[in-house]
Amino acid sequence: MTVIAAAGAVSRPRTRGRAPLGADRHTLLVTVDRCSPVPDILGVFRSPNEIVTVSAQLHLLCLERLTSATASWALFAELLTDTVRRSKMSLPFVDTLAGIDQAEVTSLPGIEDALLMRRIRDEAVSGQWQRIVVDLSGLGDPYAILDAPSMLRQALDRLWPRHRRLAAAAERPAVAQLTTAIDAIDRDCADVAELLSDPHATAAHLVLGTGHRAARALPHHRASIDLLGLPLRSIQLDEALAESGRHELGVDDIDVASGIEIRRVPALDVPLDRPARLRKLGVALPAPSGRPHGSAALTVVDNGAEGLDVTYELSWPQTLPDPDRLMLGRSGDDLLVTVDGLRHCVPLPSVLRRCVVDDADWDGESIHIRFRPDPAVWPRR
Repeated sequence: MTVIAAAGAVSRPRTRGRAPLGADRHTLLVTVDRCSPVPDILGVFRSPNEIVTVSAQLHLLCLERLTSATASWALFAELLTDTVRRSKMSLPFVDTLAGIDQAEVTSLPGIEDALLMRRIRDEAVSGQWQRIVVDLSGLGDPYAILDAPSMLRQALDRLWPRHRRLAAAAERPAVAQLTTAIDAIDRDCADVAELLSDPHATAAHLVLGTGHRAARALPHHRASIDLLGLPLRSIQLDEALAESGRHELGVDDIDVASGIEIRRVPALDVPLDRPARLRKLGVALPAPSGRPHGSAALTVVDNGAEGLDVTYELSWPQTLPDPDRLMLGRSGDDLLVTVDGLRHCVPLPSVLRRCVVDDADWDGESIHIRFRPDPAVWPRR
């Protein structure tokens, strides 16, 4: 999978339209595996968390999660300690956070991966790059990494809800700087989640082998991709991982109108240890299509009634390998959806935040969730 990402990065695709305003470099390849072989393949030194020039067209950024997290946490911890020192009253949540050492920062759910994704977001919006290729292989569950910003945002809101943060800042000036910092983290998490599901800026590519194991895994991958709303653009079938017929993967069932391209990557008899050989693979990573995918393509329709008689139906295309493992919950303005063991927060459209869930079902292609107004909070005419 790393080889496919590297080969896609060294390729020179035709770009649509003009480069981003101010972009003076072409491609940034990002790897988040501290043991990644990419530096050796590209013939450069490994320099964690620093951008290394490979060629005029390609640059490499090797991110180390722990180093990035502890460095960012050190700055935040100083702010926490200063808030505790200046406050005349005990702030349990702040005291708890301030007591977390840099070495223990990974105990906060999702923070390590969320800070990692924030760094990638910063590069994406810097205006320096025409494209960024991110390799998420070698780190276990890539969907947990991609969902980390939403996970951290939910954890912050559970530990210290925003309305309480604002109230504390109004009552205690010493807390205002801290609440501003936490709100900045919250906004960063929201920005990253929005960028990942934006079909105009992001294209997701799934790399699989062509054997029985990949055939079994494909529906599970698609379920996670649908749930997170990742704009899946291509499925890269790596023939070096297995030899088998394409029909075994069920890729022929993918609707061409969905914008998902199926590409085969040939197995070569030479070691892929330099950019020139990577180019021989002919890997092409299609550009973003502009089509929203999965939960990012959710729709809301109503029955045409008014007042408390109105009902709304929220739906989105969703693969479900095992419908019995679908679970739904509600946390404030978020819908908690668990699919195939992966839980994700789907922000509710504003019209549904004053509603309660009535029922839900899956028709084989899409999830449908019906809502009715909550009389206690529904506006009266």
